Amino acid sequence: MITVDNYNFSGKKASIRVDFNVPLDKANLITDDTRLKACLPTIKKILNDGGSCILMSHLGRPKEGPEEKFSLNHIVSWLKNAYKVNVLFADDCIGESAKNLSESLKPGEILLLENLRFYKEEEKGDINFAKKLASYGDVWVNDAFGTAHRAHASTAVMGQFFKDKVCGYVMQAELDNAKKVLESPQRPFTAIMGGSKVSDKILIIEKLLDKVDNLIIGGGMTYTFSLAEGGKIGKSISEPDKVELTKEIIKKAKAKGVKLFFPNDTVIADKFDNNANRQTVTSGQIPDAWEGLDIGPEAIIAFKKIVEESKTILWNGPMGVFEFPNFAHGTNAIADSVVKATSEGAYSLIGGGDSASAINNAGYGDKVSYVSTGGGALLEYMEGKILPGVAALEN
Repeated sequence: MITVDNYNFSGKKASIRVDFNVPLDKANLITDDTRLKACLPTIKKILNDGGSCILMSHLGRPKEGPEEKFSLNHIVSWLKNAYKVNVLFADDCIGESAKNLSESLKPGEILLLENLRFYKEEEKGDINFAKKLASYGDVWVNDAFGTAHRAHASTAVMGQFFKDKVCGYVMQAELDNAKKVLESPQRPFTAIMGGSKVSDKILIIEKLLDKVDNLIIGGGMTYTFSLAEGGKIGKSISEPDKVELTKEIIKKAKAKGVKLFFPNDTVIADKFDNNANRQTVTSGQIPDAWEGLDIGPEAIIAFKKIVEESKTILWNGPMGVFEFPNFAHGTNAIADSVVKATSEGAYSLIGGGDSASAINNAGYGDKVSYVSTGGGALLEYMEGKILPGVAALEN
């Protein structure tokens, strides 16, 4: 695989698949620019070499063609401030503006194409759509790890139209950090799995049972495990049809010598609301009209001790409904303990999605070893699946 460091972009127009799928508020202002910042090194290297950049990305999930709220035009001012170069915008990713602006693009300039997903052909992996996108550049750079698990036109299919295919810094760092955790972890190795559904995490949990020393389970999926052990969960989120699956996980962990940890207390609420009435109960003893929304103080103490004694930490998924400040204590406490362990020499990989948001919102992004930009892509890579966006760079 050719990497950015091993390629001279002088005089080249680089077609770069980036992941600019950033959150915007109602005024279309960027609320978290983590993904934009992540691409800075790749784009700067190309510009410094004397090349030009044609940036392509999706934003959000437009349903039927162009929608103003999903326009990448909202990103242009950020790019101008960040790079201090001429930034052009093509209002149709395969229209005349894209063709003309790419043809006249000069070294040191940036062209941003409009949202690729305004065309359904992008997600379908349409070969003709991919060929049009590929026609603008001389070299293909894939730096969008967050979409590498999708066989879309821009993330994988267009690679076949280029002789030169280059792995961007984000993609390279994501793969290197995932391999570090999977192939050569220092011990004890602790994985912290949160989120609402066992079904979303079952494959990664089973894979991790062959790797980790400790597996901490938090978030909404703890209530399915609680059901498996005969607990009362009130109206907490759960997957009753996955109870047998959770029993299998418990059995496999025991057989493989993995220590499995569940919260021994839970913060419950009488409705799904930040201002709901709340109380702390022993796990498995939630009254009928109540639901669990966070791990309790005893669980926080127990989990922090395990994390702070670890040498390798993988964290994917929050401990509760961290979007509600009153139920964010568990997630924030885990973030604190991951940072503390890292400061004492542990290696910590934060697995994208909500965990990355929690770490970044707490201002800890630079106090852990690596924050992944790809939630689903990282999970699929760790599950052992082939990522189309990575395979396209290797062929």
